[in-house]
Amino acid sequence: MIRAAIIGLGRWGQNMVTCARGSTQIRFAAGATRTPEKAAAFAAEHGFPLHADVDAVLQDKNIDAVVITTPHKSHLDLITRAARAGKHVFVEKPFTLNLPDARVAIDACRQAKVTLALGFNWRFQPALLEVKRMFTDGTLGKLLHIEGNFNGPSVFRYAPDHWRPDRSESPGGGMTGRGVHNMDAMIFLTGPVDQVYAQSFRQVLDRGVDDTTSVLYRFQSGATGYLGMVLASAECWRMQFFGTGGMAEVGAIEHLPTWDLTVQLIDKPREVKRYTSERTEKLELEAFARAIEASQPYVMPVEDIIAGVSGLEAILRSIDSGQPEKAER
Repeated sequence: MIRAAIIGLGRWGQNMVTCARGSTQIRFAAGATRTPEKAAAFAAEHGFPLHADVDAVLQDKNIDAVVITTPHKSHLDLITRAARAGKHVFVEKPFTLNLPDARVAIDACRQAKVTLALGFNWRFQPALLEVKRMFTDGTLGKLLHIEGNFNGPSVFRYAPDHWRPDRSESPGGGMTGRGVHNMDAMIFLTGPVDQVYAQSFRQVLDRGVDDTTSVLYRFQSGATGYLGMVLASAECWRMQFFGTGGMAEVGAIEHLPTWDLTVQLIDKPREVKRYTSERTEKLELEAFARAIEASQPYVMPVEDIIAGVSGLEAILRSIDSGQPEKAER
C-alpha cells in the first residue's frame, strides 16, 4: 500500500482522493493546501491530517509519494521539492508550461530516483486503448488524421480572482484545462507533434482566458489533426480517428466515465463497443503505485511528457505569431 499525500485540495484534488477510496494499492494519508479551513471537513471525512505547509508532508517519513493538483505555475517548484525529499511524484496536467521547466523537473526526479507520473487519465480509457490496438494491428489501417473538440462554459464558472481565468496560468484559451487531454491522446496514438497552426480569441467576456481556440496539427509520423475548444458553449467533447481501413469515434457530454467506442470499417456494418464503467483516475493512481512498488517507470514515457509540453509551447508561439510553428524536438 503506497501512502500518498495530496497537495492541493480544490475540486480536482478532492476528486482524486475520492476516486482512490477503497483502493488496495494506494491511499491518501495526508494533505496540504493553502487554505486548510476550506478542506478541513473533507480531510476529516477521509481520515487524514491536513497541513498548510507543504514541507510538513515532504518531511513526513511515513509518506511515500505526493499527488500534486495545484495551479500550473507551481508544478516545477513542487515537483523538484518533492523529488529532493525522496517522494515519488504524480502531477496533474499540464506538466509545466514550458520546456526548460519540464526538463528541470524530469531531471530532478531522475537524479532522486523517484517515480514520475503525469495525470492524463484518458490513457486508461478502454476505448482509447482499443483504438490504439486497432491501428497497431492494422484493423483501421494507417492512421491519417485525428480530430477533437473539448468544449464547455468554463469562462462563466470562475470568479475574476480565481487562478483558472488567469491568462498566465491558463495560456492558449482552453488548451491547459481541456485541450491538452486531446493532444496527449493524439501523441499517444501517432507520436510527437511536428508543426502547429493555432488561433485563439476572446469573444465573450472582456477578461479572463480566450473562449475560442483552434489548432491544426502535423505530426512527425505524417498524420494530421485538428483540435477545437470553445469555452463559452455547452459541455461536450469528441474525438475521431481516421485510417485507411476505417474510422473510430468517441465522445459524449461527460468525459470522465468510461467511454463508448463507435467503429466504422470500410464496407462493414457500424459497431458500437461498450465497456465496464470504472473511473480512470483510480486506474492511473494505481498504475503509479504499481510502478513505485516494482521500481519501474510509469506507463507514460517521459518522452511523451516532453512531446506534450513541446506541442503546447508551439501552439502558444503560433497564437502569438499568427504563423505555423515547429515543435521543438
